[in-house]
Amino acid sequence: MTNTTSLKIPEELKERVATVAQGVAQTPHAYMVDAIAEKVARDERRQEFLASARESSLHFKRTGAAYAIEDVERYILARARGDKPPKPKSLKIPRSQR
Repeated sequence: MTNTTSLKIPEELKERVATVAQGVAQTPHAYMVDAIAEKVARDERRQEFLASARESSLHFKRTGAAYAIEDVERYILARARGDKPPKPKSLKIPRSQR
């Protein structure tokens, strides 16, 4: 279901949208709807990323579990080559360093 929403935009931006929309074979309306949808999706992904980072930080502070970057890099590069390396071993960071 769609609803009508008014959007006040500066005349210059309206003209730019019309020009670009024509260049990609879209109506200005379709172009703006797509632009809004892309922005919303990008911001949702960013919010999910930040929530995941906060969760990871709390997990680290609680457990002290971490990985040496060199081990992680070796693992990722080996996986990218198609190898099946053992997963890196976690390190226990002392509470005083978390």
